[in-house]
Amino acid sequence: MNNGDEQLRIGVFVCDCGMNIAGAVDCEKVAQASEKMQDVVAVIRNKYTCADPGQNEIKKAIVDHQLNRVVVASCTPKIHEPTFRQCVADAGLNPYLYEMANIREHCSWVHQGDIEGATEKAIDLTASAVARARVLQPQIEAEVPVTKTAMVIGAGVAGIQAALDLADAGHKVYLVEKEPSIGGIMAAIDKTYPTMDCSI
Repeated sequence: MNNGDEQLRIGVFVCDCGMNIAGAVDCEKVAQASEKMQDVVAVIRNKYTCADPGQNEIKKAIVDHQLNRVVVASCTPKIHEPTFRQCVADAGLNPYLYEMANIREHCSWVHQGDIEGATEKAIDLTASAVARARVLQPQIEAEVPVTKTAMVIGAGVAGIQAALDLADAGHKVYLVEKEPSIGGIMAAIDKTYPTMDCSI
């Protein structure tokens, strides 16, 4: 499923991550297998895809091969998904037409000593990412205006201080209290220890 009659053109970028991935996964075999996957028109293997030269290769491939989907087979999305989303956006592609396969934490780091098994799993994960990329739709992030207004619920000592601090910071503040008077528990105390000052 894609936008109308758009022909899918998927680029797959396989990262060695130095020896972090290539030490336990046959990355060349992953790249070769990726070339046979449906709608994949470009496969590029890179030593460090997240580095500037690797990102530049992605941008160049998007233009040269007219890619409309990008799959990066490398490390955890937790660290580098924002990096690659920005990379494809810089090349003029919607950042949500990008998918990532984690072949480091899910393959090389957990299957050291089993290159064949790790490689087979890396190919499967990359194939899954390509399959998911085929159904991705462009997304537009909504922008919501933020007003500099705050509501503080409870006009005890903490609530009053919070409201004052927010007001001092330039925010309009609504202070809400369910009782008929402010002050909370402090308003019910006659004097405060150790100074014995009036509590109100």
